[in-house]
Amino acid sequence: MPAIRRTFHLLRSSTFRLAAVYLVVFALSVGAVLGYVYWQTLKLLDEQAEATIAEQVQGIAEQYALNGVPGVLAVIQRRSRLDTGGLYLLTTPVGKRMAGNLKALPAMALTRPGWIRFVFGVETPGGLRKHSARAYYTRLKGGYHLIIGRDVQQLHQFGKIIRNTLFWALGLTALLGVGGGLLLSRNFLRRIEAITATVRSIRGGKLTRRVPVDGSGDELDRLSAALNDMLDQIERLMKGMREVSSNIAHDLRTPLNRLRAQAEDAMRSGDPQEHREALASTIARADELLKTFNALLFIARAESGQAAQGFGEVDAAAVAREISELYQPIIEDEGGRFVLHVPDEAIIQADRQLIAQAFVNLLDNAMKYGVREGEKPDIEIAVEKTGGKVRLIVADRGPGIPQNQSEHVKDRFVRLDKSRSKPGSGLGLSLVSSIARLHDGELTLEDNRPGLRAVLTLKAKGA
Repeated sequence: MPAIRRTFHLLRSSTFRLAAVYLVVFALSVGAVLGYVYWQTLKLLDEQAEATIAEQVQGIAEQYALNGVPGVLAVIQRRSRLDTGGLYLLTTPVGKRMAGNLKALPAMALTRPGWIRFVFGVETPGGLRKHSARAYYTRLKGGYHLIIGRDVQQLHQFGKIIRNTLFWALGLTALLGVGGGLLLSRNFLRRIEAITATVRSIRGGKLTRRVPVDGSGDELDRLSAALNDMLDQIERLMKGMREVSSNIAHDLRTPLNRLRAQAEDAMRSGDPQEHREALASTIARADELLKTFNALLFIARAESGQAAQGFGEVDAAAVAREISELYQPIIEDEGGRFVLHVPDEAIIQADRQLIAQAFVNLLDNAMKYGVREGEKPDIEIAVEKTGGKVRLIVADRGPGIPQNQSEHVKDRFVRLDKSRSKPGSGLGLSLVSSIARLHDGELTLEDNRPGLRAVLTLKAKGA
């Protein structure tokens, strides 16, 4: 019973139905081609037989014109002794055989002169057998009957062989087609069942499971790879949500508690000046919290694709020059060094405001954490075009980031322990990473030896 159910399930599958439709179309096409070949072959053989008979009729007609009935009689007697497949008969006006290898006139020959088909008997070692004949019948002057034809039994046998071959070919095609359809359906359904089982497992809470990929590169492999990419993204988002919950408790609860404590102290105090200072501090802390929440909102919009509506042609080199004009004076006022390396033009398909925001975040990150204690800022901005890619680079000479933390620091609210004494929410690199994903790009953090080299890689226009 399970085997019957599996077979019935295969017969109902879309793969088998598609294979069956293709089989029917293929069988009809093959049948039409072979049928046409069969018809044309028989027609050609029949025409060749008639042409041979017509030549003999023409020769005997010439002999009859020269020597009359005796000349025809001599020709018939001579040709009848040859085993060439020719059929001959010359009879008297009353039907008595005079010469030839046919014993009697066919019944249909008495109706009208012309081309006829008839059956005659042939003596064989196995007994008397009936053969088919194609002949030309005419009456000579004086009432003599003349038949000139050929034994076409072999032609009929050949046609029968072609017809049987056609039927066997169609039968084998149907058998192999059904077997191939069942095999394809079984392999296809096995892979579909593997995908379904993985989805059910993930729905049951095992988010680390992935759809198997067999490496064939076919449609199911591409679907599996796309599903795995989607599952990786879902896992990243779920992990991000857990980290956000944990980090919010750490990074936002403390400022909120301070706000509340400061407000309570101000309420207990009767000094108007303390009230004003408390309000000013509350506003400043509220602004920092709003920045954090706005960054979270922006990251959510970027990861959902809503921020992609303002895409257009953007010159990344021009954006880098504009950002440099704002930051270069600040860095140089602090006694630091600022270097800009950009080409004349670097066109990408992007949102100009988001690219500028990415530059600003990377520069803010470099100015906060990319300066060693007691040293001056040393920051470099570069835009490079390589192999259909545009690389936006911000490099510093600070303490850098450990290699094993280069991916972790791009998550939300992640701040290295030595950075928690400095202002910030830990969302800067996460925001840039979201901008990179929105543009189908990538943010990589490399060792600048010393320092950090942040590289935002995007596709160039037309790549």
